[in-house]
Amino acid sequence: MYKPTFKRPDVRIAHQETVYHGFYQVLKLKLQHRLFKGGWSKELQRELVVRLPAVAVLMYDAKTDQVVLIEQFRVGGMAHENGPWQLEMVAGMIDTQETSEQVAVRECKEESGAVIAQRDLELVCKYLVTPGGSNESLAIYCAPVDASQIAGIHGLPTEGEDIKVQVINRPDLWHMLEQGKLTNSATIIATQWLQIHYPRLQGQWGS
Repeated sequence: MYKPTFKRPDVRIAHQETVYHGFYQVLKLKLQHRLFKGGWSKELQRELVVRLPAVAVLMYDAKTDQVVLIEQFRVGGMAHENGPWQLEMVAGMIDTQETSEQVAVRECKEESGAVIAQRDLELVCKYLVTPGGSNESLAIYCAPVDASQIAGIHGLPTEGEDIKVQVINRPDLWHMLEQGKLTNSATIIATQWLQIHYPRLQGQWGS
């Protein structure tokens, strides 16, 4: 089984400064790290975007074989050929003392109106989103819902959110993935996971 060759103590930080502090932070680092062939690298300069950890929830109706997603504007998609409105999961940053599961439940309510029981959350995975330049991590959960009860426009006006619920048949979502029509990594990962696990979830949640 794979184990990392090196860990955090195998990095030396010579200098660190904050060059931007807004919704995110940007750090400028001068560092060295151990080399596979032995010894240390030359001093490297790297910029690191610092973000809070985040949570996303794949809401699945096992009885109807439907997935509840949301559609909203994303500034990072401005240059994408399909435009900046993204089809994605409910998600939010952990910016309080809440656990990731508590944030998952809260975000489902705020962004879709869905009431999720914390005990029903199933962890899909935790991963680093863009480790080449950011420390952002994302925990994805799956939760059972009644898709017929989730609809409408949601979000917190104080945060500029304008979120529309989209209910999609699972086979259609899988076809969208195969056609390259899903454009964010979290939704792609969750859709692939669901394609593997939906028979088990239908047995657990579909009765």
